[in-house]
Amino acid sequence: MKIKLDENIPARLIPILVSLGHPTDTVHQEGLTGKPDPRVIKTARNENRFFITQDLDFSDARQLPSSGHPGILLVRLRNPDREEVYQKLKTLFETEDATQWQGNLVVVTDSKIRVYRPKH
Repeated sequence: MKIKLDENIPARLIPILVSLGHPTDTVHQEGLTGKPDPRVIKTARNENRFFITQDLDFSDARQLPSSGHPGILLVRLRNPDREEVYQKLKTLFETEDATQWQGNLVVVTDSKIRVYRPKH
């Protein structure tokens, strides 16, 4: 599964995700830092990349079309500093089958993983 990391996700996750078979790039690498959310998500979709972010603007599952969207993972931790986010995502991708999340909105908290499937 191809992945794009938002600017609020630690880029040092790239080697871990790549080692797990997920080609990964970042918003920063593509010069999209600070660009409007619709442009960022459109780029991720056009590249067929699952998007990982902490940005609540992406929290509405109704924004996902019923087909053709690679999906979004929204990280919502009580302590969202870069180290906590890094550790949570590292553990998550090492222990879960992330490919099951494609096309869905996935919300990860300190204690839960919720998967919202778009309505068809």
